[in-house]
Formats: sequence, C-alpha cells, structure tokens
Amino acid sequence: MTDTKQEIERKYEVPWADDTTWLPDLTGVGPIDTVVDQGTEDLDAVYYDTDDLRLAATSAVLRRRTGGTDAGWHLKLPLSPDSREEVRAPLSDALPDTLRDLALSRTRRAEVRPVVRIRSTRGIRQLVDSGSTVLAELSIDSVRAESLLGSDARASWTEMEVELAPETDPALLDVVDEKLRESGVDRAHSASKLARALEETMTGTPLLPDERAAETAVPESAGEAVLGYVEDRVHTLVSLDPAVRRDVPDSVHKMRVTCRRLRSVLRSFRSVLDRKVTDPVREELKWLGNELAAERDQEVLLERLTSRIDALPPELVFGPVAARLQVWDLGNSSEAHQGTLDALNSPRYLALLDSLAMLTEQPPLRDKADRGAENVLAKAILKEYDRLAGRVSYALELSPGPERDTALHAARKAAKKTRYATEPARDALGKPAKRLGKRVKAVQKVLGDHQDSVVARGALRKLTVAAHAADEPSFVWGLLYGQEQAEADRRERELPMVWADASRRDPRKTLN
Repeated sequence: MTDTKQEIERKYEVPWADDTTWLPDLTGVGPIDTVVDQGTEDLDAVYYDTDDLRLAATSAVLRRRTGGTDAGWHLKLPLSPDSREEVRAPLSDALPDTLRDLALSRTRRAEVRPVVRIRSTRGIRQLVDSGSTVLAELSIDSVRAESLLGSDARASWTEMEVELAPETDPALLDVVDEKLRESGVDRAHSASKLARALEETMTGTPLLPDERAAETAVPESAGEAVLGYVEDRVHTLVSLDPAVRRDVPDSVHKMRVTCRRLRSVLRSFRSVLDRKVTDPVREELKWLGNELAAERDQEVLLERLTSRIDALPPELVFGPVAARLQVWDLGNSSEAHQGTLDALNSPRYLALLDSLAMLTEQPPLRDKADRGAENVLAKAILKEYDRLAGRVSYALELSPGPERDTALHAARKAAKKTRYATEPARDALGKPAKRLGKRVKAVQKVLGDHQDSVVARGALRKLTVAAHAADEPSFVWGLLYGQEQAEADRRERELPMVWADASRRDPRKTLN
C-alpha cells in the first residue's frame, strides 16, 4: 500500500553553521504571525540507485528512512523546480514492488542498491499565522553523509529547508525567500541532499541535473535543435510513466501525445538523425502509442457522450441511459487500463526505453546536423506542409462518406506532423515557425473534431445494439448518433474556410 503527498519546498545554505539556533526573524513576514519551535529529531536514510545513478540523473530520489514522523520507503519524483511528488510505502526490509515499478522507466531493469547513507539532526520550527494555522515548516539539518559505493568517503554540511503545509499559497515561498536573502541566506546549490552527497563523496562524478538551471541558448546547428527537442520528449515520456501506472487523470493522453511527437520529429528530420537507427525506434513508439490508444480513446468517448447526454432535455432521456453508459465504460476502461499496464511491464517497452536512452546518449547524427539550423529545419517543415496540402486537397475532392472520412483522418495526421515539425524549430526560426504551427493547429482541430465524431458514431452503434438486445429504449443513442453526424457535417463544411486561412501565407516566404 502506498500514499502520496506533494512537497513544495526550497533549500538554503546555512551561513551560521556553528550556531544552528540562530534564525532571521520571520514574524510579520507575509501572513506569518509566530515561529514555533518544535524541538529536534534524528533521521537516518539510506538512498538507493543503480550503479550508474539513473535515478539521480533524472532528479528522482529513492530512500529508506527511519526516525521522524514519516519513517518508511519514499520515492520522490520531480514536478517543478520547487515541488516533488513523494510516494510512500511502509517500512520494510526489501524495496516494495509498487515503488520498484514506479521507478522502472528510470532504472530500466537495472538493479538498485544502497549508494549513500545520510543521517541528519533536524531542528524544526513551524511558521504559523494569526489563526494558529501552520503555513510551513522550517527545518535546519546538520547532515552527515557517507558513501556506500565501496569507499569510506564522507561529507558533512548544514542546510535549511522551508516546506509549505498543504493548501498554503505557494507565494509564501517567495516572501520568505526575499527575507532570507536579505539576511544573507542563499539558495542551496544542490537540489537535494542526495545530489550534494554524491557530488561531495564521489570524486570525478559529473554534476547532477540542477532543476533551476538556466535555459539553454538558441541552437546554432540543426543537430542541436533536433537533439535538444528529442531529449526533452524522452525525458517527458520517462517522467509520465509513474503517473500512467497510477492512473493519474490525463497522464495516458500526455504519454500518447509524447510518443506521437517523438515519432513525428524522428521522421521529419531524417536529414539530421540517421533513419537506420531512428526508424526502428519509431516503429516501437508506434506500438506503444497503439497500446495506449484504447484507454485514451475510452476517456475521450466517455467525456464526449456524458456531456452530450447531460445537455439533453430530461423529457428526451428514455430508459436507463446513465446505467447503460456506466456498464459500457466499466468494462472497457478496466480492460483498457490493464492493457496499458501490461504494455508498460513488458520486455518490449523496456527495450524501447533502452533504445531511447541510447538515441540521446549516442545520437546518430548525419552530416546535415552540423549545418545551420534555419535552412535545414525550414526545408523539413516545408516537406511536411506540402504533404498536408496534398492530403487536404484530396479529401475535399471526395464525396461525403467512409472514403472521405478516411482521407480526412489522414489529413489530420499530416496536420499533426507539420505542427510537430515546427516545434524544434521555434527557437531557430522564431515567430514564423510559431505562427505556422498555430495555423496548422486550427486545421488539426477541425479534422480532430470530425474524427472524434466518426469514432463516437461507432461507439453509439454498439450501445444501440446492446440497449436493443436488453429490451431498453434506444431513442437516446439514435438521437446522439444524429447529433454526431450533424457535427461531422459542420466540420466538413468548415474545413475549406479554415484551410484557406491557414494556407493564405506561403510558408516558403515566411520560413526562409
């Protein structure tokens, strides 16, 4: 069994390490009315990672801690520079399987082992408002770290941490931060105790990621632009894995879109990255996207049909419509989510993660990767745009019906690929790439609404058959089917105007 909490905190260096009882006066800072001393506690934690520190490299932390009020196993996953999600499991000798699975996208089958032991003596103070509500906890830790990687290296330091209580406005961190800086207290250079311990106990260890690092400069070469985008998307996919396993809302959608973005960019920029390497990766990304499709499509359909039913006048809702929809969703959702979990636990998925890691660590750059980003990226975008233009024109020439539906769906895919191709180029090409992406997105939305209607009509046919077989009124399902058909017709009529607006500016003139 696990539970989760979100930590919103900031760490600071302590300039008065010889006197850990001294603290700048925080009373009257923002809503803080009093500072209440809560005494001290001793904490003892062993941190786990792979031999090559895959967890630490992605700013994740896995530890087994005793002492304090939250003894147990903790997996900390980054959300933003100031926040993490902490998944907790009860104290046990062995790493719980639930946490092992949530770390799997980062460890990629590699065994985890103890890497650092950190013991802390923590002085705790609560920051309380005038209504006696605890706003935050300020702790000062005297830290002793020792390596568990075969050396006797040790390190010690003192640090301070301000962690918000649940429901506290995050703006309090900025107010406290300003007061601390005025008092000579600077932000810690390491994002976590583990990062600092590894840096100080492992000679020659590269500096681990700093989540507060400044944004990188505008890429000068095509390779820098494309590879930077690919690395960011791979990081996103890996980070989404724990959320998908825990069925966090919208996580499946985000992972599926990430797969599409990666597939599209690897295809569009074959002149930069060797397709002999990337094409097999694209095929595996397609497989993963298809495995996620059932769960995501079910989410979209349920939301769409529920909103349609809710909008109907009560006098038109005949029969057990809500119950029928619930039965349909329960069966499909449970099966779809299990299919997603089966895919994420499969050797094929882990092999894909290995391939993505290799792709970013040893990128298969071609000669054009060294060329200026503007020309190479613009040429790739224009190829996708030309393909989109051809597919839209072809679809508009067809008569309404299944063949046109298929052609419009193909045009929708081409619109996505064109839009995704503009994303790695936004820093290099600036506003022209952003504007083209925005115009193409409008086309994609119309085509997407049309395709959603096609899929919804298929589901409504099945619901009608099921209702009829159970001797239930099928009026509502037929009514919704008609609405979806009308929606598709509207989108088909709208497409020529939206496409004319999107294509009125020749991208050959704006991108070059």
